[in-house]
Parts: sequence; C-alpha cells; structure tokens
Amino acid sequence: MFKLEKRPQPSKAFAYLTPILAIIATMIAGGLLFMALGKNPFEAIRTIFWDPLFGEFAFYYRPQLLVKGGPLILIAIGLSLGFRAGIWNIGAEGQYIVGAICGAGVGLAFYPMEAWYIFPLMITAGAFGGWAWAMIPALLKVKFQTNEILVSLMLVYVAEQLLASMSLGLLKNPDGHGFPGSRNLKDYPSAFNDEIITGSGMHWGVLTAFIAVIFAYILLNRHMLGFSIRLTGEAPRAAKFSSVNPTRLILFCLGMSGALAGLAGMFEVSGPAGQISIDFNTGYGFTAIIVAFLGRLHPVGILFAGLLMALTYIGGEIAQANLGLPAAAIQLFQGMLLFFLLAVDLLTNYSIKRVKTEAL
Repeated sequence: MFKLEKRPQPSKAFAYLTPILAIIATMIAGGLLFMALGKNPFEAIRTIFWDPLFGEFAFYYRPQLLVKGGPLILIAIGLSLGFRAGIWNIGAEGQYIVGAICGAGVGLAFYPMEAWYIFPLMITAGAFGGWAWAMIPALLKVKFQTNEILVSLMLVYVAEQLLASMSLGLLKNPDGHGFPGSRNLKDYPSAFNDEIITGSGMHWGVLTAFIAVIFAYILLNRHMLGFSIRLTGEAPRAAKFSSVNPTRLILFCLGMSGALAGLAGMFEVSGPAGQISIDFNTGYGFTAIIVAFLGRLHPVGILFAGLLMALTYIGGEIAQANLGLPAAAIQLFQGMLLFFLLAVDLLTNYSIKRVKTEAL
C-alpha cells in the first residue's frame, strides 16, 4: 500500500519539474483521447505542437502566437498577483468582457471623427471597466466578507448578458442590416489596434503584456507591496502580525487583475476581434487561470506558459481543420493540462511512501 506523507519542506525539484511533467502527462492522456476518437495520436500531437512552428504554413501561424498569447499573458499576470496572496479572482472573463465593451463604446462614441487621442481614451476606458467590475467582489469581500470566488464567477454570466444586450442594442451597428454586433473597428483607423510591425503579430496589446511581465517581476521582487503579497500567500499568520493591510491588499490585487483583464479585452476588440458581438468572449479569462498556474505564478513563467497555451489554440484549430477533431476535444485537451498540473503539484508538498501491511 502507499500513502502520502507531507514533506518537511516543499521540494524545489518538483516545483520546477511539475509543469514539464504535467505537459508530458497531458500529451499521453491527450493521445489516448485522440485515439479513442479514431485519430492517429502521434499525428494529432504533432499537428498541435509542431505544425504551427515548423509546418508548411508556419510563416502564417507564428505571428498568431503573439496575437493569442498576448491577452492570456496580460490576464494571467493580473490573476497571479491575487493568487500569490490567496485572493482568488475567478471572474477575469467577465472583466475581460466589460473592458472590451467600455473600450469599444468610447471608440464608437467618437465615430467617425479621426483624432490621435481616441485610442488612448479607449485604453483608459477598458482598464477602468475591468477594474470597476472587479471592485464589486472586492468591496463585497472587504465590507461583508463574501466569497470572492463565487461573486467574481457569477459576475461572468452577468457580463455575458451585458455583452449580448450591447450587441443587440446600444452598440449595434446601425448600418448592419439588422445583424447583431457593433461596427468593425478595423474600418475606423483612430480606434484600430493595428500591428506595430507589419506581419509580426505584435500589436499594442502584446507590447502591454510584455511590459506587465516586467513590472510584475519588479513589483514582486523589489517593492514592499510585492513583499506583502508574497508574505500573505506564504505565511498568512505572519502577515497578520506584520504591517500588512488586508483591505488594501484585497482592493489592489482584485483591482489590478480586473484592470489588466479589461485591457486585454479592449486590445482584443480593437484588434483581432474587431467588433463587439454576442460570441466575442472566447474563454481567455478562464484559460488564463491555467496559464497562471502553469507558469508557477511567476511573471517569466507566465510569459512562456501563455505562449505555450497560445500554441495549443493555434494547433487545435489546425487539428480541427486538417484532422477533423471536434472543438470539444481540443478544449478537453487544454483542460487536462490544469488537471495534471494540480495532480503532479501535489508531489511538491507530499511524497509517496510505501507502507508494509502485515498478513492477517
């Protein structure tokens, strides 16, 4: 028989090996899933992880790594700050939606005027929208000790209804012949989040994500607020006896994660997506949770984890088109990554011991 025995100290080796082991386990389990669906597992795994980088049309798919990785990294950086402090924002998807609505709303309010300040105003509105939506669970937790997990998660569904309402109402394109959705911001230069370098996939949202990684690293390693975040997460009892202000920490972590998620939504709606529509949200807010944990809640780790998750998005789309894999199978494959990550992560704090049993 076997039992789990708590380690005296968390294993540093397993802390670094966990993401790698989780990826390998996901590939094995995913291969079995694809085989059960009647597909060649090796071809499916190769299509997902190899073809976007080195396949025949890699020159087209490589820039998409930045396009899809940017919002994941930006949202995950915000979530990681709260997660490290034990503050669980599960509603980034809602904050992403509200940020997109606010940003697009400001841009469309100026249509068709051309001015340099429209896009900066959209950025401000997107960040404020996500921040304001995150402040709802933050203030309820501070004032009434509600559970921020449940409140932030329930607000996602409210945001989705708000998105549908805006697509069919206030932001609906008056020249759209009755179809739901706003005007396409790609046709409005002052509100369009165009590529900084043509053909690279690098737009202002991706650049903001890279800047967020740098600032998060500095905050966590060189600033007193970052020390408070780490102390609260690693030693909550010690934090109570120090100068850590729990109210300020809750408001900061939830507010920052909401603002970054709102920015991700604004950059997405003004760039790759182009318009507010009923199906605008693609689950980036939930996928970013996997990215945050796969990156070990470390800014640099999140950067690489975001690019890896973007690779599964692109490779999954190729597999759907070329191999006929259903979209649900790709989503399940991505979900396996978090499952195995959490499962293997158990070995960081526990070791498996064999227990001898005496014969009766």
